[in-house]
Amino acid sequence: MDKQIVIEEYNPYWSTEFVIEKVKIKQALNNDLLPIEHIGSTSVKGLGAKPILDIMIGVKNLTEVDKFIKPLKQIEYEYVFHKEFPGRRFFRKGQWRAGTHHLHIYEYKSEFWINNILFRNYLIDYPDIKLQYNELKKDLSVRYKSDRVGYTNAKAPFITNVISLAKETYNNG
Repeated sequence: MDKQIVIEEYNPYWSTEFVIEKVKIKQALNNDLLPIEHIGSTSVKGLGAKPILDIMIGVKNLTEVDKFIKPLKQIEYEYVFHKEFPGRRFFRKGQWRAGTHHLHIYEYKSEFWINNILFRNYLIDYPDIKLQYNELKKDLSVRYKSDRVGYTNAKAPFITNVISLAKETYNNG
């Protein structure tokens, strides 16, 4: 059985932890040029979240990631292959199904990259939508207590809708 889903109140330490991890990642990969972003709920001030830091790195080509596996392992990130996500490479820090950090690597400015940024920024810019998302996550964490896949799938329509709104808003703004 999976670990229970718990949505914690926003913790300002999450943004501090991101800065610390970003430095560690850049040092491990010996690269100051890689774009690294804090994404997911922990990146949005005032939004409750599972206490898992989501970090996104942009690369020119996903084939570059093979050379990241060993250096990232040195700072406790384990590569996890997901055949169902061919446009992403994923690393986890912490135990399986109980990770503390998730590292997502996408091609820079790919649709995946852009959608993550759009979603985060829209929640920051529109507090009413952030509040709706916060309530949805709390409700779903009760409904799907230990079912992470169900919880994630149930959030998907809301996320897709927000990304659509963000594309309309920012492309016309």
